[in-house]
Amino acid sequence: MARFFHSFVNKTNIMATILTHRKPAVKETAAAKKRNQPVPKEGLVKKDISASYNHYKQFEGKQYTGMQVGRSHKWYYDKGEWKETKITPDLWRIFYSVTKRRAGKAPEGSGAKVGTAYHWYILAHQRVQKLNANDYSTTLMGLKYKLAHKRADKDKWSAKAPTMRNHLIGFLKDWINQLEGEVISFDFEYGEKVYKGEGVPVPETCENGICSQLDITLNEETLGIIRLGKSGWKMDNIKDQKFVDAIGNEITQYYQ
Repeated sequence: MARFFHSFVNKTNIMATILTHRKPAVKETAAAKKRNQPVPKEGLVKKDISASYNHYKQFEGKQYTGMQVGRSHKWYYDKGEWKETKITPDLWRIFYSVTKRRAGKAPEGSGAKVGTAYHWYILAHQRVQKLNANDYSTTLMGLKYKLAHKRADKDKWSAKAPTMRNHLIGFLKDWINQLEGEVISFDFEYGEKVYKGEGVPVPETCENGICSQLDITLNEETLGIIRLGKSGWKMDNIKDQKFVDAIGNEITQYYQ
């Protein structure tokens, strides 16, 4: 308390000295007033966000724009229309159309311009369970791969059909090679239950033979993709974090 009081007295004396010896105030000109006005925070935020989205970034030696690698979106889907037609005993043709809405609001000035279009190829597991005569629970887990995009002020896509086909072939070949090659086998116990299965590394997340994301199947059930982040292993479909940690520990031991 004595130290605090002494400091307070010193600061008070210094302030009194400054006030006593300060020079007479000079009238500020109109130009100076304008120059010294603070810039609204809203303008700074808008400029920074837009610049961050549109400026060129690097990922594994490749240049890209848009949202930074590692960040996420969350969407809510309206009541959509899903149609499916059976082609063979195991193959179905599907069609799905719906409006998706962002969870929350996009920061002003961020993101692609209205009218921008994207062409994605989806490689995923759809797990469905019948609830009653007319209702099913549905979960989709997997990957989507961008084949091309079309800017709002352009009439053409960023790639022609043959180029998109070649991109898709390369993507699928990488997955086939991974499926035919190295997978991680699991055999561990958690919660007095034995789990056996495998993890298939996502090819584009591997560096120097170590992969940070894997497609997990345990006891013949697909659980989705596990990923390693700054705070440890995470999965979207599994709420039991200790179970996720147990799977992640198996992966870590494999790579050690």
